[in-house]
Amino acid sequence: MDGAHDMGGVAGFGPIGMEPNEPVFHSEWERRAFALTLAMARPGGWTIDMARFARENRPPQDYLSKSYYEIWLAGLEQLMAERGLVSADEIAAGRPLQPAKPVPVLRADDVAAMLQRGAPTLREAKRPARFAIGARVRAKAVETAGHTRLPRYVRGHLGVIWCVHGRHVFADANARGVEDPQWLYTVSFDGSELWGAAAEPDTKISVEAWESYLEPAA
Repeated sequence: MDGAHDMGGVAGFGPIGMEPNEPVFHSEWERRAFALTLAMARPGGWTIDMARFARENRPPQDYLSKSYYEIWLAGLEQLMAERGLVSADEIAAGRPLQPAKPVPVLRADDVAAMLQRGAPTLREAKRPARFAIGARVRAKAVETAGHTRLPRYVRGHLGVIWCVHGRHVFADANARGVEDPQWLYTVSFDGSELWGAAAEPDTKISVEAWESYLEPAA
């Protein structure tokens, strides 16, 4: 969606502090929040794009005031509440207040196999791709209240098809529970096209873009 999370190419947020030898998790609760989000997808039945949208779909003041894994935890609470797996009272109390519901459980011994297996998104191609490698395209200048993987900083700008990946589950629709597969491309944009004279020389940015995001360059 078009929200506070889409910070690419946006000024005004200050410098990014680089942390040497940064750990994957800074606190044990972050590790647990990550693990719970993965584990609860099995009984909750949500897709990766539903989970992303639950994290994005927050008022700017709420999103910007939370740390990375605080946003993950808030998204998990929303997904579980929508499916009746937890109540608002339980979230506020931070503990169960009702008997546990019978749900499928992801056991520790099954985690590695599940992560290695993943969830393949490639689907059969029912028609040829609209664009070929080397074609000049323009990212559509669109706004959306739903989930999207098209960053604002490339919208309306010209790029070149660098790679054709096949037909994949469309993330925007998958966030609503519908696969709607589309051809997926890597599009390369010159930095000068995106940021003009402010771009460093010879800068190129690559974006994965579904076919509905693109139109032929005029």
